[in-house]
Parts: sequence; C-alpha cells; structure tokens
Amino acid sequence: MKKPLPIGVENYKEIIEQGYYYVDKTLLIRELLDRKGKVTLFTRPRRFGKTLALSTLQTFFEREYGRDGTYVDNSVYFAGKKILDTGEKYTKEMGQYPVISLSLKSARQPDYEMAYDSLLGEIRREYDRHSYILAGDALTEPDRVQFQAVQNRTACSADYAGALEFLSRCLEKYHGQKVILLLDEYDVPLENAYLRGFYTQMTDFIRALFESALKTNSSLLFAVITGCLRISKESIITGLNNLETVSILNVDYAEYFGFTQPEMDDMLAVYGLSDKKKEVKDWYDGYLFGRTEVYNPWSAISYVRTAATDDQAYPRPYWSNTSSNSIIRELVEEADSATRDEIETLIAGGTVEKAVHEEITCGDIHESRENLWNFLFFTGYLKLTGTRFDGLNIYLTMAIPDEEVRYIYQNTIVTWFEGKLRKTDFTPLRKAIEQGDGEAFGTFVSGQLMDTISFFDYAENYYHGFLVGLLQAVGSYQVESNREAGNGRPDIVLRELRFRGRSAVIEIKVAENFAEMETKCREALNQIRALNYDHELLRDGYQVPVKFGVCFYKKGCLVRCEK
Repeated sequence: MKKPLPIGVENYKEIIEQGYYYVDKTLLIRELLDRKGKVTLFTRPRRFGKTLALSTLQTFFEREYGRDGTYVDNSVYFAGKKILDTGEKYTKEMGQYPVISLSLKSARQPDYEMAYDSLLGEIRREYDRHSYILAGDALTEPDRVQFQAVQNRTACSADYAGALEFLSRCLEKYHGQKVILLLDEYDVPLENAYLRGFYTQMTDFIRALFESALKTNSSLLFAVITGCLRISKESIITGLNNLETVSILNVDYAEYFGFTQPEMDDMLAVYGLSDKKKEVKDWYDGYLFGRTEVYNPWSAISYVRTAATDDQAYPRPYWSNTSSNSIIRELVEEADSATRDEIETLIAGGTVEKAVHEEITCGDIHESRENLWNFLFFTGYLKLTGTRFDGLNIYLTMAIPDEEVRYIYQNTIVTWFEGKLRKTDFTPLRKAIEQGDGEAFGTFVSGQLMDTISFFDYAENYYHGFLVGLLQAVGSYQVESNREAGNGRPDIVLRELRFRGRSAVIEIKVAENFAEMETKCREALNQIRALNYDHELLRDGYQVPVKFGVCFYKKGCLVRCEK
C-alpha cells in the first residue's frame, strides 16, 4: 500500500501520525536559526504550504504540555527527517520554547463585528491552550485576572489589542524562555475587510495587535508570519524596523514552499507515474521563487492522488477551485483596450513587463493598473521570466505560469463575455440581417471583436464560433452551423422561427492581410452560389435567403451581401 496523499492536511503532526506522504521541508528550521531574523514574513501564493510550514515550526520548537500538565516529547515526529542530520547546534533547540500560534483566516466574515469576534475567538483558544500556566505561581494575581478575562471574553478592547504581547509575557514568566510567535494568513482579515467595506476598522485593530506583539514585545524571541502579499509597514506596523520580508522574488528560502523538480520526480516515481512528467510539468510547474523553479503543491498532490488510481485521468485545474479568482475577474472586467491586448498576449504564451511594487495594500489595488498587475504576480497568477533595473524602478517580465493558470484566465474571460452578451442590444445586428445590410453587419461584429479578449489564434474556427455566439444571442433565428446544404456545408444558416420566415446563408473567410478582405468576401459569396447553399432553405418554404460573405482579419470584420 502506498502512503495516502495529504489533500488539505496542514497539520504536521497529523501528517506524520497518519502516515501521509510527506515532502521533507524541515531544513527550513535550520535556515531560520542561521538567519536569526527577529520577524520574518513569508509571502507566497495560496495553497503553497505556508500553514504546514508554521505547523512544522511549532512542532519542532514548542515546549509542549498536555492538558494534564505533563511534558509532550515531539522528537518522535522528526525521526528520519533531514533536520535531525544537521547536528546538535540545531537539534538542541527542539522543544525548548513556548510558542504562540495563531491563524487569522477565520476573519473572512461578512461584517466587522463577525470578523472581530472570530479573531477574538482564535486568541481565546490560544489562551486556553496555554491555560496550564495558571496552575503554577509564576503569574501575579492581576496577571491571572487579565488572563482569565481574555479567556472568558470579558476583557476590554485594549486588552484584546495587546493580547499577544501579554500572553508572551506570561509564558516567559512561566517557562523562563522568550516566546516564538507564529502568525498564519495575516492578510486574510485585511483583504476580506477591503472587499466587504470595513477596511479602516480592521486595519486599526490589526495594527494595534501587531505593534504590541512584534514591535514592543520584550518577551519575543522571534516571529514568523505568512501571507499572500507583502505587509505594508505604513498601514500595519508603523516603524517596525526588524521585519524581514521574504517574497517570491527572494533567492533565500525558495525551496521550502512548493515542490522542486527532484521532489516532484520522486513523488511521481513512488506512485508509478513517471510517464506523466511532461503532463504534470505543463500543468502545474512554472513558478519561479528567486531562482528556484517550483510546482504548485496543492495541484500536484491532487493530480497524483487521482492519477494513481485512474490511469486515464487527465489534468484538471485543482488550484482554480480553491478560491473565487476575483482578482482575475477584476482585471478582465475593468480592462481597457491596452490591457485586453496584454491579456491576449499572455494567454498566447507571451510576456508583459511591469514595474514591481511590493509594499502595496488591498486599498491600493484600484489606484493604478500597475498595482493590479503586481497583485496578480505576488498571488501566483503570473510568473517571473526576467528583470531589469531602470532608474529607481525594478521591472519584471511576467508570463502565465502553466496550463492550470491559463485555464483560469480563459474560463474567466468566457464567463465575462457571456455576461456581457446578456447585456448587449442586438437590435442593430438583427436589422442588418433582415435588411441585408452588410456594412451594418460588419460594423456590429467588428465592435464586438474589439471589445472582447481572444485566447485563440485568429483562425477560421475561432471566428466561426465567435459569430455563432453572437447570432444565437440575437434570439430571432435558429442558428445552424456546418450543416449539409446543396452541394456542401455552408458555415452558418439562419432560419427565422416562423412559417415562411426570413433566412440567410453565411460563409466565412479569413484574410492574411487587410488588402485581401474584399476579395475574400466575394469568394465567399461565389461559393454560396456555386454550391447552391440556399437550395434547402427554398425547398423548406423560407423566403429567398440573404447571402452574406464574411471576412475576418484580426479584430476587423468586412461583410458583403447579396439579396
């Protein structure tokens, strides 16, 4: 039996206890100890192992006590792991420190009161976890009263804002050791508050909580924070000068989030999927952290679990199903013509170049288009392919990482275009068909082409599908595509939905340059006549069909008509 794969399991102890397949990332511990950073923020896209990394740190460093007050030896969880081969300098740190571990993801709530209450609930649970310190005599009576007030949710708002700093002091008194603080998904409350409309309130609370815990906390040994975006010193931790931010641009720590190529190869070999290397690489590889290429771990594990039991399984966009992908939707919905061109370039496999701005907040997203591109990059929807320095700015050359993310762009565009069609007035197109007005027909279709985003080559099948979609939206006609008629197959036939109704035959051509569009239209009309494409319509009692010769070139449409 092969080991089960840990889909959605983010607790290190559970992975080891339950015998899940584990990609050993424990050398992160050594690097943190060597670097001796006071406060380290890791920014990585969602589902890239941030929560598991913090759980690993907690299991290693924490001097843990059970509910009965007995010491818990966590060394068993690291048997056979790389960190145990690093020597006593590192292994002696195991189980030596009190640890405060807090996740802020529960603050994803519809209003400030619920988000605030959720955060207080997380803080209270961490107090409950450390309530063993009340049994000793390390705390003064006022400390006990304040500790229990936080537990019982009867403390004042100022006590909650300083709750992490106060808990640190209490733990240092009890253990005689400074505290390690682990904060997971710090930016969830801020992003959610921005989207829900209470950003200022939440920012004020998070700033107060973080400043007391990270800036003025004399009981802090070191802290590790994770999130998707870089923290803004100006809006969250004013004046914090001991923060080291490790983003996807940094070379250090690059291999600890996501799977490297050797790690991915090993996993595929274990599950008998080595023949799937190219498929997995095309779909889930392509991220560049520093100079290290990594796979999306969530998607890679999900694919391996499926393919290991179904040899006919095909790649799927697992990562795209873990959030709303709202940032892509914003880019598409608010795109001007230049941005639409850039999106088309990306989907076609090209690149865009933008100035990098790491210290941005959710509130900055609409201040400029540059900020939105930065959000896409740091949250994993674009990858780095090159950099250059010009004056005071660093410019990044970016591309879509892999087929999975390309699917997200394409699916978002399709959804947006379908919504746009529902709001479009198709009266001009219907009149153009009824009146045999080729100029009006071409003008309407050209306008739609200019206002959309293509993710196909400008080949005939793309234009065919695009035009069929528009004609179906008109609603007055039955639209038949590539049906047998006369001596061949016309591209599109329109039948009005009434007895002896109007009808039309449309033949499509694609020009290689603008100059040949007129000739191509005439070729299309000649083809309709020569192959008797109107024969079946006349036989079925429809009025004499209007014939349209349609030619496309890039985002232009020229139409010629014969009645």
